[in-house]
Amino acid sequence: MVIGSGFGGLAAAIRLGARGYRVTVLEKLDAPGGRAYVHRIDGFTFDAGPTIITAPFLLDELWALCGQRFADDVQLVPMDPFYRIRFDDGTCFDTNGDADAMRAQVARLAPEDVAGYERFIEASREIFSIGFEQLGHVPFTHWQDMARIVPKMVRLRSYRSVYAMVSQYVKNPYLRVALSFHPLLIGGNPFTVTSIYTLISYLERHWGVHSAIGGTGAIIDGMVRLITGQGNQVRCNAEVAEITVADGKVSGVRLAAGEHIPAQVVVSNADVAWTYRHLLPGIERRHWTDRKLDQARYSNGLFVWYFGTKRQYPEVKHHSILLGPRYRELISDIFDRKHLAEDFSLYLHRPTATDPGLAPDGCDTFYALSPVPHLDGDVDWAAQAEPYRRAISDYLARTVLPDLESEVVVSRVATPKDFEQRLLSFKGAGFSLEPVLLQSAWFRPHNKSEEVEHLYLVGAGTHPGAGVPGVISTARVLDTVVPDASVFA
Repeated sequence: MVIGSGFGGLAAAIRLGARGYRVTVLEKLDAPGGRAYVHRIDGFTFDAGPTIITAPFLLDELWALCGQRFADDVQLVPMDPFYRIRFDDGTCFDTNGDADAMRAQVARLAPEDVAGYERFIEASREIFSIGFEQLGHVPFTHWQDMARIVPKMVRLRSYRSVYAMVSQYVKNPYLRVALSFHPLLIGGNPFTVTSIYTLISYLERHWGVHSAIGGTGAIIDGMVRLITGQGNQVRCNAEVAEITVADGKVSGVRLAAGEHIPAQVVVSNADVAWTYRHLLPGIERRHWTDRKLDQARYSNGLFVWYFGTKRQYPEVKHHSILLGPRYRELISDIFDRKHLAEDFSLYLHRPTATDPGLAPDGCDTFYALSPVPHLDGDVDWAAQAEPYRRAISDYLARTVLPDLESEVVVSRVATPKDFEQRLLSFKGAGFSLEPVLLQSAWFRPHNKSEEVEHLYLVGAGTHPGAGVPGVISTARVLDTVVPDASVFA
């Protein structure tokens, strides 16, 4: 039984199905995807969450387990640029995977930092080799697993933050921002998360950044077809209220509607804190107690404005990072003070730059994502959502989308409160636990539950963490920790 149909849950179902398990995926919402749900409004198609596909070999691997080819099912398009980064004064910096082109971009912005930039990329490559290729798919079930990698982490100086590591190599303040913002895409504060996450820079250069024709939802649909092709099923409108336990082992799940479904193995792709706090009501937890979960550090929240325009903006790239006047101070407002600032930085997604079919003819599909505090802040989103949306609209109109408000024909917003209520995300956090060093690897909730036998965890809150490659990799870990189906025969 798999609880939740996000990338982690669907990948887990595929992998377990390939090993001979009979699998049912249970989804609370009316369609699969979880954070990768798809909103369709008046001919506009909006990916609700993940839009950036890296490490596509992970998808190739899932399709190959079913004797199929991913490329025959879903078309990926490489992005160039990966992102256009726009600073508050209008300066732009485009990133891609071409070493010469990136060297030229750095030389234009900060010629004195070219050599340092190349040393940074080499350091990122080394961290990528260890942090992703060697450790991204292995379990950290025992403390000895962590002890074995400590020498490597010390050698890589993983105790540094991402921003501190970047600053060691380059001095230009714009370049420091351009090389350190990546943790914000997985819920991390660049000034506090471990420098292991600088591996993202090399990961993107190595495999590129891609988008799917039809949107990320096309990948979700393809994964569901793999599951049903294995003879297994995905049930929507099926919210799990409890994981049932007998003699210390899972015995199945009970749905909110009352139905009990027996199972010998349960994999939870639900939020980790939600799983432990709400889905195991009869269990005395020794490791992940309510107190420990309450005191943990959680990722930022997200404010997302989905909107469609009756005109097109061809000069806007598929992925844009629009930076406000503050960087460190704004991030501190979000993560430390948990204060909703008047200024913001945005990720602007325009998928119709690549796939015009995601909007009616002559129109554009967008979403603007702003990192905001999670629900430990004092923001009344019922009152603040529309003023905040309007502030974002005014900013976009002044910068990259002229006359925006008069061009918008469909609109929808999501706040941290929606993440809490719709996705059952603890504190409305966008990416579960924050990926600081002492909440990574062995210190993170384990893929094999410490509380109940034959309960397993996938998704952003467990190892290796958030982001599409990370979440799919949480399912790869199950190959090691879930016993063969024959054990239960």
